[in-house]
Amino acid sequence: MASIISHHPQETLELGRALAAELRRGDVLALAGDLGAGKTHFTKGLAEGLGVEADVTSPTFTLVHEYPGGRLPLVHIDLYRLEEPTEVLGIGLDDYLAGDGVTVIEWADKFEALMPPDVRWVRFQVLEGDDREISL
Repeated sequence: MASIISHHPQETLELGRALAAELRRGDVLALAGDLGAGKTHFTKGLAEGLGVEADVTSPTFTLVHEYPGGRLPLVHIDLYRLEEPTEVLGIGLDDYLAGDGVTVIEWADKFEALMPPDVRWVRFQVLEGDDREISL
């Protein structure tokens, strides 16, 4: 697992943008890290890299944001507020995982058992100030 130190939110965004070039239809990214670690900023970069023109925001209260358009559609899921696996399945996780775009799941580590075997983990750790260690 490679680790990168991001010294500024813009660097986190750029890392997401760069990774988007590698993504293919059906890819699932599982994001893990504390509040404010850069998960949503990274996802904004992914969206930009995929050519999504919408303003990407955290789906903490809506749970799922879908962004059509771009090279591939993007589904952004946030599991922070969910407590039980039945709640996760109730939002249609299986359908999103079987979708024809890229699925990004924040707080995926809360429900690791529900993640597909080929999921790509991206882990965020807050260091000092704006510094973040991002492990791919």
